[in-house]
Amino acid sequence: MSDRDPRNPEPADAETSDPFDELDRAYGAGTVRDPYAVFADMRRECPVHSERPHERMGLEMLPVPEGAPPAFSVLSHDAVSEVLRDGERFSSKVYELSVGVVMGHTILEMDEPEHGRYRGLLQKAFTRRALERWRNELVVPVVNEHVDRFAGRGRADLIRELTFPFPVKVIACMLGLPEGDFQQFHRWAVELISIGFDWQRGLRASASLHDYFSQLLPERKQNPGDDLISVLAAAELDGAKLSDEEIIAFLRLLMPAGAETTYRSSSNLVFGLLTHTDQLEALRADRKLIGPAIEEGLRWEPPITGIMRQVTRDTELAGVALPKGAMLNVTLAAANHDDARHPDPERFDIFRVSKQHMAFGYGAHRCLGMYLARMETQVALEALLDRLPNLRLDPAAEDVHVTGLIFRCPASLPVVFDPA
Repeated sequence: MSDRDPRNPEPADAETSDPFDELDRAYGAGTVRDPYAVFADMRRECPVHSERPHERMGLEMLPVPEGAPPAFSVLSHDAVSEVLRDGERFSSKVYELSVGVVMGHTILEMDEPEHGRYRGLLQKAFTRRALERWRNELVVPVVNEHVDRFAGRGRADLIRELTFPFPVKVIACMLGLPEGDFQQFHRWAVELISIGFDWQRGLRASASLHDYFSQLLPERKQNPGDDLISVLAAAELDGAKLSDEEIIAFLRLLMPAGAETTYRSSSNLVFGLLTHTDQLEALRADRKLIGPAIEEGLRWEPPITGIMRQVTRDTELAGVALPKGAMLNVTLAAANHDDARHPDPERFDIFRVSKQHMAFGYGAHRCLGMYLARMETQVALEALLDRLPNLRLDPAAEDVHVTGLIFRCPASLPVVFDPA
């Protein structure tokens, strides 16, 4: 444990670097505007491709270590679905040597039957009753608190002032963290997933979060509340409870898996609506379209374009021979834009016939927090529709667009509206 008191973290400006900007730039923000044409070209050549998208784009990303196993990109809906449904041939343990190093042993890297046991325990924290309480007591007030700050101004950057900060506060409040810790907690969480391009920074953030939660856990066990840490500490399934290390591992996973993805998916949906004003007006007139709009936003621009799996034995996928040990870049975004599954996939269309998309993954590892993410996005969207009349992109803004290869969202969303 470090000498620093983990309950009084250093302020976020203690370092001059910006981990949020560095994470985005390292993974293609500002460089990759639209990866979907490349995904489509590669998919037409072969749905399971021996080339990776960033190589096709001529981008320098993470170097491949000498002697590393071969890597393939899985690009069609059917192939992605097959991989994610078959945990026996395609293992999640691939994450042990990457994010597992900084998060600990989490459900992200577990195969069955271990995964099922742990997921069953963790699901006890995400009941329908808990979601309803979080919505009414936490998410609605937090969203409105942020909108209050700019509703009278007539203009705002919706990312900087709403979609980026509000999911962080929601997660931090769900955990019962002191408000003064929110900013540093978010910084650590982003530094944690920066391990792909800054190994030492990721390890430092991991240690800081371990110190922090190790301080909180005994208190919550002794004086439990209705916060998520207390619920996890008390959760029991068939006589089994989570250890402290297992709880801390899940807590380190929660922020990047929850807040980061919700901020990006919400931002992408709002961008889609602002740039398709006829659909925004239809949504104003008929709130029953909010659910379909959320699903279309997730299909059209998922916040994360791909996840990883490893081949456990010599096998075949979509007619392609895969050797044992091969790494698979399971490209969720490419599956969501497969025209064999979704006609005219590049078009944002909240009226399209709904079909299963891959933004939350599929199969046993489908995102545990997907209902929370949908609920948060719905609350944010309802607040924008209710409180910002005549909401539209700022006509003076230049070239607002979604960017990134691995994590995707706009850099900003400048808007104008009739002030309250």
